[in-house]
Amino acid sequence: MKVYGSPEIRNVALLGHGHCGKTSLAAGILYLTGATNRLTSVDEGNTLTDFDPEEVQRKLTISTGVAFAEWKKHKINLLDTPGFNLFLNDTQAALVAADAALVLVDGVAGVEVQTEKVWHFCNQFHLPRALVVNRLDRELSSFERALESIHQNFGRAAVPVQLPLGSEREFSGIVDLVRMKCYTYGPEPTGRGREIEIPAALSSAAAEAHEALVEMIAEGNDALMEEFFDKGTLPLEHLVDGLRAAVKESRLFPVLCASATRNIGTDLLLDFALEFFPPPNERGPVTGTVSDGQTATRAIADSEPVSAFVFKTMADPFAGRVSYFKVFSGVLKNDANLLNTRSGNVERLSHIGCPLGKEIRPVTELHAGDIGVVAKLKDTLTGDTLSDKAAPITYPKVKLPEPSIAFAIEAKTRQDEDRMGSAIQRILEEDSSLRFYRDPQTKEFLLAGTGQQHIEIAVSKLKNRYGVDVTLKAPKIPYRETIRGTADVQGRHKKQTGGHGQFGDCRIRMEPLPRGANFEFVNQIFGGAIPKQYIPAVEKGILEAAEEGYLAGYPVVDFRVILYDGAYHEVDSSELSFKLAARKAFRAAMEQAKPALLEPIMNVEVQAPVEFAGDLMGDLNGRRGRITGMDTRGNMQIIRAQVPMAEMLTYQSDLISMTQGRGSFTMEFSHYDFVPQAQAEKIIAAARAAKAGVEEEEE
Repeated sequence: MKVYGSPEIRNVALLGHGHCGKTSLAAGILYLTGATNRLTSVDEGNTLTDFDPEEVQRKLTISTGVAFAEWKKHKINLLDTPGFNLFLNDTQAALVAADAALVLVDGVAGVEVQTEKVWHFCNQFHLPRALVVNRLDRELSSFERALESIHQNFGRAAVPVQLPLGSEREFSGIVDLVRMKCYTYGPEPTGRGREIEIPAALSSAAAEAHEALVEMIAEGNDALMEEFFDKGTLPLEHLVDGLRAAVKESRLFPVLCASATRNIGTDLLLDFALEFFPPPNERGPVTGTVSDGQTATRAIADSEPVSAFVFKTMADPFAGRVSYFKVFSGVLKNDANLLNTRSGNVERLSHIGCPLGKEIRPVTELHAGDIGVVAKLKDTLTGDTLSDKAAPITYPKVKLPEPSIAFAIEAKTRQDEDRMGSAIQRILEEDSSLRFYRDPQTKEFLLAGTGQQHIEIAVSKLKNRYGVDVTLKAPKIPYRETIRGTADVQGRHKKQTGGHGQFGDCRIRMEPLPRGANFEFVNQIFGGAIPKQYIPAVEKGILEAAEEGYLAGYPVVDFRVILYDGAYHEVDSSELSFKLAARKAFRAAMEQAKPALLEPIMNVEVQAPVEFAGDLMGDLNGRRGRITGMDTRGNMQIIRAQVPMAEMLTYQSDLISMTQGRGSFTMEFSHYDFVPQAQAEKIIAAARAAKAGVEEEEE
């Protein structure tokens, strides 16, 4: 295929709320440009960008699909991103490869909660963008109502550059307000419009909208403003240049019209992207760090040393690891040897290509700003930088939120257990928002993600791709025990048998420590009451007893033990004797020191529309939560609280029902705190009953 230079490339992300038509629009673009020979459909499960079996089955985008379209001697790389909250981390990670964005808005629903989130992502990456009011052929759709919703959320800088011809089922064409031309589309979804005169019924509205557009373009430019006041309008070339500059600087956000399923307006969208979105080389230099840790910038230009950033990894059971990258600088040639700046290893990039969904179109080289793909790199992962060995540079990874929910995961059979680790590792390489770890206290393997469906999809991939069958269950809460008071006790172990006996005697004081201090052992033995060689055995005995717990079998933490006296026997004393004496001393001390149960407290941040704030705060209070702060971002309310982990296990499904699916939350560990007495009694009783049941089974 043809090799394109930076000025001929556009990297465009398709963003928006779930089911607003991003994948359908990508399918229409690829059909129009000849990448496919028929218009594929999300419902039929045959689109190029949603090819994973999980995406086909669920009819939603789970991870970013990448494809390219060739249009008017240019190359447009499309990033078809997820729009559902659980998978927005993948959207955020992919935007490092974009140079502009088309933000889709449903013609019926208007701006939705995830539309606002992806808009925030665009601000984060400083992406020029335009809005596309899509699905205008649907019943009850309204361009005017959608535009009003856009203005409420994103301000008056969102300005129409197109108007729809007809509405709902009668939507059949588009008026271009920049050039004041009208295009109509036939019943066949070819994606190509036919130019006609602007209908008389639309002429006054089009003239008024054109005038408003001219004013908005002139407003941000002193020279254009002066010309506008002098002539009352702007010539076409100045209008186009002014709009291009305003889009590039994110002063204006053009609003366009489309119906992705009927392929109406697709050609005009592509023309708009070529004319008004900046090519990669106009986006300014990229910032990274060089070998001495100093910050450095590198221009997106062919003349610079070659460097590329891996923004996505796909684990293919047959092709192995497939790495998607953006060439930030230089010209990347096939079979190049580049340094992985994280691992220090050199990778050979054999058979580089351009991604067209799951297909790879081979190329001989890729220029600065282009997006490529390569298979079977040895140890390159998402977020890694590949660069020229003579001029190494490392670009920063995209920082993603930590997972908000975790499930315990168990292999169903021994065979599944043997293969589970390596299979999960491949899934983690593909999805950087998943975490897999073993809880040292509960001894459970935990799989953490953004939500239950996110984790269920990972489990489904384990089974379908790698034949590993696992079950999910709610994780055990890692309670801990501690003390509120002090104790001064003796622990004495004496056992006489034939031959040598066992003797150990120790006196300890136990006192509480602040939360998070864990354990402290103080040796105050003087005069050889206990020989030095037996002191470590006393500490070990206390630690072992603390690990087994006292109230309910949970580890005891945040306490200090002072060993101040004891006795020994020349013949019968041993390390084992003093270890057993220390265990007795520990249990005696726990009886006196007011033992109490601790539970993990989580920092929770909930984001939802303002109208749900009262219900959400009431619900968090009902979960024994403490509100720590509130913020407002647009029409979204952000509530911060500290809530016990035990109360958050079902929160995601409850949040969905409380906010009609418009709320989201993140959660991370904060600290341990005392469990209220009523709850503590139930937890202790349940733990003791479970222990008794296990002991009965063993007997």
